[in-house]
Amino acid sequence: MSTRRGYRVRAGVRAGAIAAVLSGLPSTVHTLVTGGDLTESTRAAGTILLADDAPRSRLLVAGVAAHVAISLGWGAALAPLVPSRHPVRWGVGAGLAVAALDLRVIGRRFARVRALPLTPQVADHMVFGAVVALLVSRSRGRALVAAQ
Repeated sequence: MSTRRGYRVRAGVRAGAIAAVLSGLPSTVHTLVTGGDLTESTRAAGTILLADDAPRSRLLVAGVAAHVAISLGWGAALAPLVPSRHPVRWGVGAGLAVAALDLRVIGRRFARVRALPLTPQVADHMVFGAVVALLVSRSRGRALVAAQ
């Protein structure tokens, strides 16, 4: 792996970690407004690793682990692709593409993921892509300044 690509992947992992926290805002607001269970999306993610009928606490831990791993992976995968121009716009589009894969291709195999309201989940993915792209583009600018 070239140094430049390695730097971008590391920046993507860092951005993915931050985006993992921030990207849940749309679905969290939706859940609060509709009076839903704030832990359901995390437990749904837990069913990727454990059986649907696993204890609630184990599903929560597995859900956090799955979400973190998936977010770091997507951050690393997207980072080398972030363009210099209009990175946030690109990130929103990338988030939509990731949502299509995560929710409609992979997630549809898991009943609890499939049962989540789609629009807030798509919005979460759009925020994720935008945050990753913004942070990667900003770290790229700092790296260029530091190299001079």
